Order: sequence, then structure tokens, then C-alpha cells
Amino acid sequence: MNGLSFSELCCLFCCPPFPSRIAAKVAFLPPEPTYSFVPDETGTKFTLNLTDRAEWQYSQRELEGTEVFFTRTPRGNRIACMFVRCTPNARFTILFSHGNAVDLGQMSSFYLGLGSRINCNIFSYDYSGYGISTGKPSEKNLYADVDAAWHALRTRYGISPENIILYGQSIGTVPTVDLASRYEVGAVILHSPLMSGMRVAFPNTKRTWFFDAFPSIDKVPKVTSPVLVIHGTEDEVIDFSHGLAIYESCPRAVEPLWVEGAGHNDVELYGQYLERLKQFVSMELVN
Repeated sequence: MNGLSFSELCCLFCCPPFPSRIAAKVAFLPPEPTYSFVPDETGTKFTLNLTDRAEWQYSQRELEGTEVFFTRTPRGNRIACMFVRCTPNARFTILFSHGNAVDLGQMSSFYLGLGSRINCNIFSYDYSGYGISTGKPSEKNLYADVDAAWHALRTRYGISPENIILYGQSIGTVPTVDLASRYEVGAVILHSPLMSGMRVAFPNTKRTWFFDAFPSIDKVPKVTSPVLVIHGTEDEVIDFSHGLAIYESCPRAVEPLWVEGAGHNDVELYGQYLERLKQFVSMELVN
């Protein structure tokens, strides 16, 4: 999420923008795709091909355990989906909405590492305009994308809602909160969440304006599932105050994880990150 220049600030206040304008300014940075899907002879099944920039850290065998396919969103875009089988006896599958400047290829090693450590399988997708998903990134597409991913996970793999954990990171907390406000699931994890686009761009914003984008703070009170909020106290992109406000607005928040000294992109490097997730998934959700 970028800071805004003086001229852009003037623009915002002289002619209040459309939500999509704020969203585009504050949020979307799709990288060059780091992967492709290679179709078989029938053109209906695909295998995952990663470029060097994806930095895959495991063997070919583990890569072959990853299933990939396309699904179509309610807004007509074709989005790339990935199911990472991390562990044979997983009770939960995580529906992971990733952060801003990455795609499925770059996240694939992280997914396998995380899932195998906390005993969950991981299902993820690329937003419209990210990776090899068609369309353009926008707020409306974000909600349509997560909807399509949710329905693909439910119908293709037959996983029931109580065995699904929604995990959103940074911009990925936006579609995660939207989905969680409409469906009850096993649990929700919000990693470096934001209250709304305006509140990131203009930290003194105290209310949700009609042209604001990503108003997660207004949707979080409708989330009926248990919610774990994770935020670094020195986050330089989405201030720690956002995580705190989201946590305080969740009806069923569990003990949050405030990572002392962590910024926006290094929370996972702290030992307590994995410890807290393990405790949440294997103890709190099971009891």
C-alpha cells in the first residue's frame, strides 16, 4: 500500500473519488506472474509450472502434490486456484487470501511449509489481474474472487464450512472479512488487517465515508466465527492501530498475537507466529 502524493491528496479532496480509485491507489500491486498452468492433452487438467522467481524450496514430488485449476467468478473473470496437500490427516483446510505484491507461485513454498507445520491443507487463489487470473484488480472483483474460491473449495473438494479456516493477509483480509461476514466457518485468521482504505491513506479518518474502499471495520461485527488477529507492533504499511480496532470489533475474537517489533512483511519470521497458530488450530478450535 503506497503513500499518496500531494497532488493526489488535493485530487481526493477537490473531487471525492470513486471507491475503485482509492482501491487502485492504496492497494493493488500485482507482480509479473511467477508461474503458469500447463494443460494436458485434453486441455481440462493442468500441472503447475513455477519460474525461478517463485523460489520453490521443496522437491518435485511435493510440487506434484499441488493441484491447480481455473474457476470462473460471478463477474466473469477466470481465476487460478491451487490446492496444496500438506498433510494426509488434516482436519482443517485453510482458504488463504494472500497479500499484495505476490502471486500463487511466490506463495507456494510458504503454503507447503505452513500447512505441514500446523497440520492443515491450504487452498488459495489469485485475485483478478494477479498471476494468470484474468481481469483487473478492483474491490468488487476481490469479493467476487473470494466467492468463487469458496464455492470451488466447497463443491470440488466437498469440505464443509466448519472445517474451513479463512486466512487473510494484508489486502487479503478484505475479501476474508467480507466472506466471513456472510458465512459461518471453522475460524478466521486476520494477519495485518486494515480497517478501510481511507483509514490507511489518511490515518486520522474516524468514520467510513460513502466513497471509502475496503470497509472491513464495518463488516467485522457480523463475523460469527472465532477470529484470531495477528499484527506487528511496528507495521509501517498498515499501522498496528488497525489490528487493534479490528480485534476490538470482533464478537468472537480469541487471544490476539501482537508481535513486538515486527513490521508488515516479517511477522512469519518470529517464533511466536507458528506457536500461536499451532495452539489455535490444534487446541482452541478442537476443544
